[in-house]
Amino acid sequence: MMNSSTKIILEHDDGEFSSSNTSSSTLLDPEEFRRQGHMMVDFLADYFHNIQNYPVRSQVEPGYLKKILPDSAPYHPESIEEILEDVKRNIFPGLTHWQSPNFFAYFPCISSSAGILGEMLSVGLNVVGFSWITSPAATELENIVMDWLGKLINLPNTYLFSGGGGGVIQGTTCEAMLSTIVAARDQMLEKIGRDNIGKLVVYSSDQTHSCFQKSIKISGIRSENFRAIPTTKATEFALCPKSLREAIQKDIKVGLVPLFFCATIGTTSTTTVDPLHPLCQIAKEYGIWVHVDAAYAGSACICPEFQHFLNGVENANSFSLNAHKWLFCTLDCCCLWVKDPNSLTKALSTTPEYLRNKASESQQVVDYKNWQITLSRRFRALKLWFVLRCHGVVNIRKFIRSHIKMAKNFEGLISKDERFEIVVPTNFSMVCFRVSPSALQKKFEFVDEVRVNEFNEKLLESINSSGVIHMTHTIVGGIYMIRFAIGAPLTHYSHIANAWDVIQNQANVML
Repeated sequence: MMNSSTKIILEHDDGEFSSSNTSSSTLLDPEEFRRQGHMMVDFLADYFHNIQNYPVRSQVEPGYLKKILPDSAPYHPESIEEILEDVKRNIFPGLTHWQSPNFFAYFPCISSSAGILGEMLSVGLNVVGFSWITSPAATELENIVMDWLGKLINLPNTYLFSGGGGGVIQGTTCEAMLSTIVAARDQMLEKIGRDNIGKLVVYSSDQTHSCFQKSIKISGIRSENFRAIPTTKATEFALCPKSLREAIQKDIKVGLVPLFFCATIGTTSTTTVDPLHPLCQIAKEYGIWVHVDAAYAGSACICPEFQHFLNGVENANSFSLNAHKWLFCTLDCCCLWVKDPNSLTKALSTTPEYLRNKASESQQVVDYKNWQITLSRRFRALKLWFVLRCHGVVNIRKFIRSHIKMAKNFEGLISKDERFEIVVPTNFSMVCFRVSPSALQKKFEFVDEVRVNEFNEKLLESINSSGVIHMTHTIVGGIYMIRFAIGAPLTHYSHIANAWDVIQNQANVML
């Protein structure tokens, strides 16, 4: 609320402004922006300093905010000070704190000072870089940083601008997958005729991220032509090449047309890695487009010791990773590389008269509007450039390795308690574990997989409800397991030890 000393100018029909001491009558006053900007940086710095004092997972009930906030927008302007107080009082309770050092859920979405500042600059400049001409620096910096990053993870030269391919920063993996499916679809339909779209078939394992299925739906490919090939514990839930070949051959025999295969480096449930080399070889035999989804684990390939997971990517067509997951950029920043940019631009280009210009018609520049679903796009390359420059390769590798070492440390803690077991091998910085069936046999007369799953589900919910730490779960092969994903920017070994204490103490209560 405004106090009695606040200057107010009432709004009249002639368009005069109602103003407070926030200079609301000016949309962008440099000095007021400077004052408020300093205030916002201080606000966020205080938040990060105190973040571990908040419950990690929000404790509110659905609809809580509607009960607190007014049912209509304010007629008169309000001060930034008042708004920030409302953020602390009303918004913070409804947040799950993804940057908390006690956040171990999902996959990390890691902020960094460099990423936040790069985002701040991008938002401040607010360029709309759909074509080269609209801001040449936005396009050319993206070309450069995508080649930088491609070289860092040791992608073949054929994926880089310098080798005839190229990279584009999408919003999320959903957008990257949809763009490549549409490109593959149109490429195939040019050969077999558009009337045959109903014959197109796409393949993945049953561990592929659900956004793949969503992309298929949007692309117009029949849902019954999606093959989610089962995996087993025998292969650690990686896709068996033999199973892929059998599925392809079965479809060909009934007159269907294999189109697209999505392999995964670091599956969402267990961070399993599909064997790229044999899978890509099989897909190549049948002329199938291969996309490699490395949304989470692709960033680890900046470290040479993990680059062997990319063996075979030379026979794929496209590759993507999310820099907002494990490369310290803020959401959103999905990096997509393709060997044949023309396949994207042929499928996604539109050139209305009002966007025509000499630079685009010269075909000497990249117009990223033709590499994506949307027209408008943000200057995302800035934050990736900031992260790569501010930290350097040496420190980025150090951060990633430290997260992986913490995961090994947590794995070691679990192995010392015979009541728990590691369910699948730990490839990166996420550990999948559960209370073992043998531990429950000491409490219950009858123990089957259903009871084991129910117990672990109750254990996880009781831990998350406390707000002290936050983890999530998955079910693979009928096994309910708890996922402990490390990567929040403020997490240290002390937080790992504290999390393990919380888990053990709750298990003590329930066992």
